[in-house]
Amino acid sequence: MRMPRPLVTRLLLALCLLLLAPAALAGIDAKHPQLHEVFPQATRYGDIEGTPPAAAVYQGDKIIGYVFETVMVAPVPAYSGAPINLLVSIGTDGSIRDARVLEQHEPILLVGIPVQKLYDFVARYIGHRVDDQIVVGGGASGSVRIDAISSATVTSMVVNETIMNSALKVAASRKLIAGATDTGARVAAVRADYYQPADWDTLTGNGAIGHLQLKRQAITDAFKGQPESGLVDDPTAPAPGHEGDVFIDLYFADVTPPTVGRNLLGASAHADLMRQLKPGDSAIAVMANGIYSFKGVGYVRGGIFDRVHVLQDGKLVLFKDTDLVQLNDTPLRGKPDFAEQAIFIVRNGGSGFDATRPWTLQLMVNRQVGPLQSIYHTFTRDYRMPAVYTTRPQSGAEAQSGALPADAALWQKIWYGRRIDIAVLLAGLTVLTLILLFQDWLVTRPVLLERVRTGFLIYTLVFIGWYGLAQLSVVNIFTFIQSLLHGFHWETFLMDPLIFILWVFVAATLLLLGRGVYCGWLCPFGALQVLVNNAAKRLHVPQFEFPRAVHERLWALKYVILLVLFGMSLQSLNTAEHYAEIEPFKTTFTLHFARSWSYVLYAVLLAGVSAFNHKFYCRYVCPLGAGLAVSGRWRLFEWLRRRPECGSPCQVCANECEVKAIHADGRIDFNECHYCLDCQVTRVNDHKCPPMVQQRKKRERAARPLPTPIALITPANAPETREPAPVAD
Repeated sequence: MRMPRPLVTRLLLALCLLLLAPAALAGIDAKHPQLHEVFPQATRYGDIEGTPPAAAVYQGDKIIGYVFETVMVAPVPAYSGAPINLLVSIGTDGSIRDARVLEQHEPILLVGIPVQKLYDFVARYIGHRVDDQIVVGGGASGSVRIDAISSATVTSMVVNETIMNSALKVAASRKLIAGATDTGARVAAVRADYYQPADWDTLTGNGAIGHLQLKRQAITDAFKGQPESGLVDDPTAPAPGHEGDVFIDLYFADVTPPTVGRNLLGASAHADLMRQLKPGDSAIAVMANGIYSFKGVGYVRGGIFDRVHVLQDGKLVLFKDTDLVQLNDTPLRGKPDFAEQAIFIVRNGGSGFDATRPWTLQLMVNRQVGPLQSIYHTFTRDYRMPAVYTTRPQSGAEAQSGALPADAALWQKIWYGRRIDIAVLLAGLTVLTLILLFQDWLVTRPVLLERVRTGFLIYTLVFIGWYGLAQLSVVNIFTFIQSLLHGFHWETFLMDPLIFILWVFVAATLLLLGRGVYCGWLCPFGALQVLVNNAAKRLHVPQFEFPRAVHERLWALKYVILLVLFGMSLQSLNTAEHYAEIEPFKTTFTLHFARSWSYVLYAVLLAGVSAFNHKFYCRYVCPLGAGLAVSGRWRLFEWLRRRPECGSPCQVCANECEVKAIHADGRIDFNECHYCLDCQVTRVNDHKCPPMVQQRKKRERAARPLPTPIALITPANAPETREPAPVAD
């Protein structure tokens, strides 16, 4: 008996639905099946929803916990610039039931420290409460200590901030712990009594006035791949040659603080504005020039301004016509003229907006692609009111200890925790600056200079390298370039204070003197090679040098390595970081040789070969040195002095230069010079430098006493002589 075709179709459809039902109805546990081990009594999992987003865990109709991904709740940028995403589970009692790593891009964990150490570190949070004061490495009394991952302190602090902030936010929003508040919601207020005269440059310089400028090319790039408008005068698609024109040049500021409002609006206008505000309201001034209107040309009375919004903690604040206050010409000194300006009032009732905490201005740019159809792209700029305009009551412990406020940024906490290390580094950089400034005096005292240089190299090796873990790397250069191309954030580079300070100092010395200051004084691996070579010479180990022609060809090798790594970084920074292991820095300093034998053997061989050939790695292999040499070509000063006789005919310095950075014609190649000052010592040595030897000999001849002159003997004064008496026969 044949079944009717419609019936067969319905049966097949029903069968497909039955097969697909588990996947269709599955919640977050389908994506993360390990959750069944965390909540074995769970009967179902809800959808990810709410603010902040999290999925409820049910036992029947009762909620027994919440699960969330931290990147959706508290995305804290890590050392790589990207947040570490973790899956965190919390119970309704406020305890952390589970924490697991979903995604991370930390360079030190890609090649070097086993990623299992990160997994083990995250697992230590299981069993703690979301409101525990957990401090990595210890802290004030009453806090819970968790030891950092060895050689990955910054990553450890980021993980701590990520887990605890996100867990407390979810628990606070679901009212799981008594008296809990969102970690971001601090008791703070705008200082209505604080006023300082200021001009436009002052307010833009301290961050009180934010700035968002978009060129027309940026708009074109944002809509790349999207449908064209078709309009003849489409502002989102500039005519050829006008890509650099300004699309919008927008400034914005919270004018509630008197220092901002009174200076920008004038005393009377600011007072009138403040009378319109209710307690907790804020007023944001927006001023712009350009071809794009932030108000919008389609705005109608009773409607909403669709182009400019404010975002805080995932909550979007939209402005209606009743929130608009006209902003007329203002008396602020130095303020440009703007074609469009307005003030928008942020109503505190219902929005929960807190002006003392960070928020984001959103500017939505639309492209009309049909009579009734548009596409959109949103541009943003973060804003935080300067701390001097706000007040937050301190606890007694904070006031006495001088500790950072609890809502301080993560990088500020890291800097505060390493303040002693920072002081030691700054002291060392001060000493090096004095050495550079008074080098002409030091080179006349070679014994003192040798002791100072050896002591400083030991400081570089031990403190900067092995203790501070602040060996710079070519990866730092690639990370900086990538951040410029894909969105620059200072917080990414402020996460490691010692490396940040070193890079600032290196940038200054590159501009002034070239790459030699870092390579000769501040590179820990370079210091290791010099100290090994000095010890080898004391033991009379024979030295080997390549012929000049071979040496100059080998110079190019490090530049080839740099170009290859740079090309890799454009495709994948992770790949470049992997092959940047040609630098032995991570093995030697970050991991203290605690890794597989091949890496250790490579690092030891490079350090060992320096006993026979001075700074072999630095001269021929180091891509970081090559990158610094390229950056330092446009130095401003040349403090290494030469003489007219250098190179013609004198070759003493060229022969003695241990890195062979002096050409036969006497010129110093500053791309290869390591600023050891040996040539300057020779230059003033009157027993080695031929011109100085000649001057010394002239001085010695001039100081030598003349011999006593012999008196002339004349017949007049000659002594009388007698004839000898005749001898008798």
